[in-house]
Amino acid sequence: MARISRLETPRESRRALRPNYDPETFGQISEKFARFIGTARFLVYMTVFVTVWVFWNTLGPSDLRFDNFPFIFLTLLLSLQASYAAPLILLAQNRQADRDRVTSQEDRARDERNLAVTEFMVREIAAMRKELVAEIKELLEEKSGTNTQSDTKK
Repeated sequence: MARISRLETPRESRRALRPNYDPETFGQISEKFARFIGTARFLVYMTVFVTVWVFWNTLGPSDLRFDNFPFIFLTLLLSLQASYAAPLILLAQNRQADRDRVTSQEDRARDERNLAVTEFMVREIAAMRKELVAEIKELLEEKSGTNTQSDTKK
C-alpha cells in the first residue's frame, strides 16, 4: 500500500550528513587563528619554516631532498595555508564588525540618554534661575517698600 503524504502531518526528521558544530565556538577559534596570523611571531615562524625548507632542499644531502628547486610541494602547502586563512580571517572580521555595530548602537543610545538628561538639567536650572530672579525682585520691592514707608513716617 502506497503511503499518502499529507500536508497537515509533519515529516519525520532525517539525519543530516553534515557535521554538527557550534558556530560561536568556531567563530572564537577563527578569531584566535586570525589574531595569531597577524603577529610577528607567526611571520618569524613562517620565515624560519620556508628558509629551512629551501636550504634543506637545495643544500641538504641529495638523497634526503624531498622537494627539488621549483619547490612545488612548498607552494602547495603555502597555498593550502592561505586558502584556509583567508576565510577564517574574513569570519573574524565579520564578527568584529558585528561587535562594533552593537557597541556603536549602545553608545548612541547612551549618548541620547545623556543628551536628554542634560537638556532636562538645563531646563531645571533655567526655571530655578527664573524663580530666583523673581524672589530677588520681590525681596527688593519689599525692602524698597519698607524704606519708603519708614521715610514717610519720619
